[in-house]
Amino acid sequence: MSQFFAYGIIGLSTAAIYAVIGSGLVLTYTTTGVFNFAHGAAGMLAAFTYWQLTVGWGWPVPVALAVVLLVAAPVFGLLVERIVIRPVQGLGEAERLVVTVAMLSGFIAVAEWIWNPNVIRTLPPFFASAAPLHVGPVNLTWQQIITMIVAVAVAIGLRVLLYRTRVGTQMRATVDDRGLAGLTGADPNRANRSAWILSTQLAAIGGILIAPELTLDATQLSLLIVSAYTAAVFGRLRNLPMVFVGAIVVGVGQSYLTGYLPQSTVLNGLQVAAPALLLFLALLVFPHGRLRGKSLRLRPVPIPKLRGTFVFGAAIIASGVVLATVLSAPDLITYGAIFSFGLIALSYVPLTGYAGQVSLCQLSMAAIGALVWSHLAQNGQWWALIVAVVVSAAAGAVVAVPALRLSGIYLALGTAAFAVILDDWIFQLSGVDIGGLHIALFPNGSVSAVGPSVFGVHITSERDMMILAAVLLGLASVGVGLLRRGRFGRRLIALRDSEAAYAMLGGNLLLAKVAVFALAAGIAGLGGALYAMQQQSVTSAQFTFEAGLAIFLIAVVAGVASVGSGFFAGAVLIGPLNAIVAVAAWAANPVSVLPGLAGMAFGRSPDGIVPLIRRDWTPVARYRIAVIAALVVGVLLWVLRLAGVVNGWVLFWGLALVVVALRVYVAARNAGTAQSAADGVTGPAMRASQSADGDSSAEDLVPVEWWGLRRPWRAEDEEVLDRAVARG
Repeated sequence: MSQFFAYGIIGLSTAAIYAVIGSGLVLTYTTTGVFNFAHGAAGMLAAFTYWQLTVGWGWPVPVALAVVLLVAAPVFGLLVERIVIRPVQGLGEAERLVVTVAMLSGFIAVAEWIWNPNVIRTLPPFFASAAPLHVGPVNLTWQQIITMIVAVAVAIGLRVLLYRTRVGTQMRATVDDRGLAGLTGADPNRANRSAWILSTQLAAIGGILIAPELTLDATQLSLLIVSAYTAAVFGRLRNLPMVFVGAIVVGVGQSYLTGYLPQSTVLNGLQVAAPALLLFLALLVFPHGRLRGKSLRLRPVPIPKLRGTFVFGAAIIASGVVLATVLSAPDLITYGAIFSFGLIALSYVPLTGYAGQVSLCQLSMAAIGALVWSHLAQNGQWWALIVAVVVSAAAGAVVAVPALRLSGIYLALGTAAFAVILDDWIFQLSGVDIGGLHIALFPNGSVSAVGPSVFGVHITSERDMMILAAVLLGLASVGVGLLRRGRFGRRLIALRDSEAAYAMLGGNLLLAKVAVFALAAGIAGLGGALYAMQQQSVTSAQFTFEAGLAIFLIAVVAGVASVGSGFFAGAVLIGPLNAIVAVAAWAANPVSVLPGLAGMAFGRSPDGIVPLIRRDWTPVARYRIAVIAALVVGVLLWVLRLAGVVNGWVLFWGLALVVVALRVYVAARNAGTAQSAADGVTGPAMRASQSADGDSSAEDLVPVEWWGLRRPWRAEDEEVLDRAVARG
């Protein structure tokens, strides 16, 4: 019995930390409508800062606590609200979600840049040398006592703040209708600032309290937030007392699982995955209220032109051929993942871009495809690739069924929980016996893969596999583009616009969601299988939830409704980032921060980067002779590289120069055309004006587009313009 109480006390201490962190999540969501995925990362940064002040520099604990909680955390929260959150406050929920995911990625990268992750750091508990307090058969450490006291104080303080003060009322009113709240005299910006400052302080408190129980690790501390997600969902993202109940369920449950769970190969990972499993079940069981704030800000989904779609697919294949023929064998393994990761990123286009469904488990679907291929195609059987796609699609269909109950942030949390369950439990199983069949997903921690055999031709070289991946990405991109032009694509757009209206007009929600989730998972599974072939051996660590966040982030920043976002995301994730590090090893840490910075800047261009690129380069296609000349020069440089006349750097900078020259030429031609057109109107108009007046004054020299601005509008100006147009 004493052991039972001991595990209970440990669980309550952990639950108190989850409650503090979960309260901060609910605070920002209730008051600003933003569900902050980076909330745990803010606590992680606070824990590292506190370690640096106390252990690293020897500051007294009270001084360090005051600096972190009263200075660093408020300033950090204020900067996040002002620089990152405020620009996206008026955007839809998906856009705001992307920005917080970007903050999570960026904060982890910054922490690993400042504090070397290879150095082991530990944080001593409060009053470590003091004797514990004896309560019956249980010994309470002062760290546990302080933690529980802080949790109770936070609960009381937040309740009073939100429901008994004017500031709290303004916070809650702002998220429902910022304009109406402003009319009543409230300051929405000030309310948001207050919420983010207080939320960051709560995250800092939670990070400092939980850090002594763990080794300081940026990723581990940041992703402990999954337990706080569960507590927040227990409170349906708005009920603080239920958040504390959820925290107790998670903390105590984990503690008792650790103490009493039987030692079993199947159950070993259950204790680690328990919070994610509880989160998934809570999302399915509990009713969900109306999401706070505007849940969706609809943007038009462009219909890709048929010719442009096929040209783009051909360009992907051509780029694969060029890379395959000029890169060395080690570089082929590194940069070949451009196309396999491009397929995984492409899976977000029909799912999130067309249908508006947010999924954070697409890399897990890729892992399923990689596993199926590796286990079934030990001799490269080509049909195993089809099976890998089908099995991945089936897994996506399974995820789609719970998605019928979930939307918006709830769907994102559900798919995140599914990914964490696979990471921490399913993929860690060393082997399972089912009906006499032994199943081992990653035996000995990894699984080997070989290339396919197609019609007796065995694709084994890195060069051939890169070309195969490029061909499949090109075909898949064309297929997704054609999907948008077809009937099913229009149905997905209607589903994104309004699920209720879609169902009312006769659409089958179950069929549509299952179909699009299965399609996206199948594309991701194909990418995972190709990635396994290219790497020749893969581990579960290559398909983690946090790795999938980076792909999701870049795909959305690229423009998740654009077919080109798949290839763009793969190229950005694998291409320049690896190339910069290869040239300058010291740039590894700064480069790791770039995806996060790009995501945080997403609010400035919510349509994405690919549409901007397409808009800038569309005029170039009108100058066919210039485009053909540029292609000829590019092919010539490629041939010279194959012949060994020039090296790879000459090819790279030569192609870059060709692109810049083409862009400058087109810009110059467009400027000349625009000037000619302006002269064609201004010249006749000015001549007509002069002939009408008989002489030329200073006012007559004003260009026609400035009439009425730089000089008064005359009664005869309309006749003059009509005459000028007729003469022109």
